[in-house]
Amino acid sequence: MPKPTKGPRLGGGPAHERLLLANLAAALFRHRSITTTETKAKRLRPLAERLVTFAKRGDLHARRRVLSVIGDKEVVHVLFTEIAPLVAERDGGYTRITKIGNRKGDNAPMAVIELVLEPVTPKRKAAKKAAPAPAAPAEEPVEAPAEDTDAAEAVEDAATEAVADADEAQDAADEVTADEVAADDAKA
Repeated sequence: MPKPTKGPRLGGGPAHERLLLANLAAALFRHRSITTTETKAKRLRPLAERLVTFAKRGDLHARRRVLSVIGDKEVVHVLFTEIAPLVAERDGGYTRITKIGNRKGDNAPMAVIELVLEPVTPKRKAAKKAAPAPAAPAEEPVEAPAEDTDAAEAVEDAATEAVADADEAQDAADEVTADEVAADDAKA
């Protein structure tokens, strides 16, 4: 008997496992959420996510590939027309497995596998700390092209104010120097 590629075989042989997973996937897409054993849910997740990825592509070849796994045309139609648009912005992780405890009869660990249909909230990028602005040169500001908008005018106004402040500071320094020279002359 061929060795399975992932995890333990579910019950019988490979053909039985393939049919079992196809039926679980059809039930998941029909009901949006199903309760099953943890092992079956873990084995179903990669298959369901691959089928949703095909549905997001939405072309005829993808539809036929999904139909080869799930034989029910109604479920495939629901997958392509209702589920795929809801997860169009999501890059992966279309299913969620939640453990719910053990089954009463045989104590098998149970889980709920459901489709994640909530809209994606983009992560905020960390704001980088800006370097302190260098001091404005004492030269005339460079004129912006005529097609620039208010932002360019605001930058130009700020540069003009910086030049004016630098001129005032220079005048104040000249006055202090003149006062010091006069004081030195008076002492001498």
